[in-house]
Amino acid sequence: VALKPEGKLAIALKLEELGVNSIEAGFPIVSEGEFRAVKAIAREVDNAEVIALARTRREDIDRAIDAGVEAVHVFIATSDIHMKYKLRMSREEVVETAVNAINYAKSHGLTVEFSAEDATRSDTNFLTRVFQEVVNAGADRLDIADTVGVMWPSKIAWLVRFVKENVRGNYLL
Repeated sequence: VALKPEGKLAIALKLEELGVNSIEAGFPIVSEGEFRAVKAIAREVDNAEVIALARTRREDIDRAIDAGVEAVHVFIATSDIHMKYKLRMSREEVVETAVNAINYAKSHGLTVEFSAEDATRSDTNFLTRVFQEVVNAGADRLDIADTVGVMWPSKIAWLVRFVKENVRGNYLL
């Protein structure tokens, strides 16, 4: 489904009317229409937090800032397969990139939600290291993304417990 900015705004306003406290409005870097939609939602929604999606790139975060949101949902892949074939980055580069993105977004006063893309296929020790580093940098929320849909409910419950037991700080999971 491809919605026009007006349609996305109408949905966001209905979500606000229903009492939803947080609305992920879109990914403003992907197109001018998506940017206009996120900006309109940020302008028109008063009683819910409006979040924009962004990769760990400054230009993505800047586009979210330009859209007027108060929060950004930043993501980067943490599975070895995605780091090697999609990102072409080492583990150290992923950690550094994630931390730099969090620092940049926080320096602009944004609430930051961080997702480890493909978290459910990530090495759990590396996953918790990334999460700890972004929490240390100021991330307010953490997401465990089952990007390719491989996790069973009992295993995701285990992974959530594992992250909560191994990542220290003030964050929501």
